[in-house]
Amino acid sequence: MSVKLTLCVMAGIVLGFYGGLPPLSFLIVLLVLLPVLYGIGKKQTRDGFPFFELFTAFFGIGLGVFVVGMATFPVNSYRIDHDLNLESTWHLKITERLKPNPFSQKYVAEVIALDTESASGKILLILPSDSTDKSFKVDDELLILAKPETVPPPLNPHQFDYKRYLEKQGIHHQILANKKVLVPIEHPSQTLLGVASSFREHIIAQLKKHDFGVQEVGVIQALLLGQRDDISEDTYNNYINAGAVHILAVSGLHVGILLLLLQFLLSPLERLRSGKTLKLVIIVTLLWAYAFIAGLSPSIIRAVTMFSFLAYAMHLNRPTNSFNIIALSMLFILLVKPLFLFQVGFQMSYAAVFAIVWIYPKMQRFWYPDNYFLQKIWQLLSVSVAAQLGVLPISLFYFHQFPALFFVANLLIIPFLGLILGFGILVIFLALMDALPATLVLVYDQIIKLMNATVGWVAHQEEFIFKDIPFDAVQLVLGYVVVFALVVFLSRPKWKLAMILLLGFIGFQGWNLWNQVQIQKKETLILTHRSRNTVLLHQMGSSLQIYAADSLNLGSLTKDYSIAERVKNSRVEPLKNYYSINQQTLYVMGSLALYPPTSKIDYLLLTQSPKVNLERVLDSLRPKMVLADGSNYKSVVKRWEKTCKQKEIPFHYTGEKGFYVFIVEED
Repeated sequence: MSVKLTLCVMAGIVLGFYGGLPPLSFLIVLLVLLPVLYGIGKKQTRDGFPFFELFTAFFGIGLGVFVVGMATFPVNSYRIDHDLNLESTWHLKITERLKPNPFSQKYVAEVIALDTESASGKILLILPSDSTDKSFKVDDELLILAKPETVPPPLNPHQFDYKRYLEKQGIHHQILANKKVLVPIEHPSQTLLGVASSFREHIIAQLKKHDFGVQEVGVIQALLLGQRDDISEDTYNNYINAGAVHILAVSGLHVGILLLLLQFLLSPLERLRSGKTLKLVIIVTLLWAYAFIAGLSPSIIRAVTMFSFLAYAMHLNRPTNSFNIIALSMLFILLVKPLFLFQVGFQMSYAAVFAIVWIYPKMQRFWYPDNYFLQKIWQLLSVSVAAQLGVLPISLFYFHQFPALFFVANLLIIPFLGLILGFGILVIFLALMDALPATLVLVYDQIIKLMNATVGWVAHQEEFIFKDIPFDAVQLVLGYVVVFALVVFLSRPKWKLAMILLLGFIGFQGWNLWNQVQIQKKETLILTHRSRNTVLLHQMGSSLQIYAADSLNLGSLTKDYSIAERVKNSRVEPLKNYYSINQQTLYVMGSLALYPPTSKIDYLLLTQSPKVNLERVLDSLRPKMVLADGSNYKSVVKRWEKTCKQKEIPFHYTGEKGFYVFIVEED
């Protein structure tokens, strides 16, 4: 029942988030359904129509809509009660410090008040890197005179949508501020989250006092405390390519290993009277103590909540309840934090745990070797394969790559991860006591260095890393159909199950073929946005021509586009001045301000801030539209926009409106 109810709540959360349904209306529906459910539950017979189950499903969907609505528009939300077009005084409380870059510091802040009125909601605060003497901490409170802005959408096709990502965390606006309009509040109120974050920063400061290597201390922070800011990009990419990035995220894997260690170490308590209950209380307490040490980040809270429920399931010693217990933990988390459903970490954690609970026992029944050493290898391999099958479609959908040697990295590292975690907790404890000996520092530093080297070796076997795999939402659903049908069929080979598996494969391949057919019919020309560069993408079927003023300044632009559009081959060529596609003409005017050989053009693209009298140019060429990209100075673009407005000619600046798709008329 808990699994079905959780699925209904999940459906309600998705429906409420994407449908924008009003939560208060559904609150009324829930209040009406409660007595109805009670009455039906009393009267329904076992053989009658399942009215109770049906109304429970409606209740679960309504509950999901209500909780996600309240998370998106909390009571007294600043988005409802205030005019956001006016500059106002914001009272903010820092709740999360995001990873900074060389240009800015970013924070997630809770809105406490707006002008003199109390308010609620979350907002993104962006400060220039030189605007403050030091970074703000969680729980710091600020007064800022500012006008909020909507988070800009992606400027290029198939680029990561940061705006949508923030919306799924309940953040819809940002404030760009500097020191002149910012006043820190002395003695702000403290929260448990702030205390935990400060304690984690204190631990990191204590660790940095000792002679750990730069890369090693960065990995130690990530491995034990969930703080990944100090890991180099190369090291992080090695863990991604080796299929071992989950090691650097304090989440289900770490808490699961910690739970097993505590189960083993505290097993003598079971001999006492009420020892099992005492053991459960101690384990859950220690798990939450670890969550506190790790800063109470969303990922660690999610993992500890899930494994607290699993600890209870292990206490009951009823394996058949595992699915219900996991579903209950998910339901509990979603009722408190419904927007977690849209986080990749949440999806992958539960997909992996469900897969392990379901697939691992089947693999153990399939083969159980007599040799003890082979048993342990097979158990570890079974867990890795089960977890990988569970997250494979999600991983391909979000990351578009598959490390075929993931099991090698897991076999080489996971058996020792419990020792590494236990050793690390001891190192942290001794560092806090100022009693960490240099010998222990050297030993632990070498262990982490060896782990990094192992991961690096696996990651550099590039022939086993399948990258740039196109995988869309339909393939995500069909992929899980295939995985589910495959596991069920291998467990109980039957004709009906074989047909479901076959239909899943046919649907998956059919969708791929349909996409290939549609791509071959496609031709498009796109002006993208790239700072200090001009880039045109001309797609013809599965081929892509990239015209660029600077071929070395493309970033991930062409890669993202090629994956999403299933491009098989691409070629970079120098930017030309004149393009003609199916009766449509485009002239590119660069810094030399050369006029085209013809007086008839459809589109005029201005690049590299040419020094021209645009009014004369427009009178001479009479384009249907004028465009400017990221290679121009913004002050010049503003002047051009004003001129085009006077001439009543459409103007498109990629820095504000994003990429532009040219109308390609077929012959």
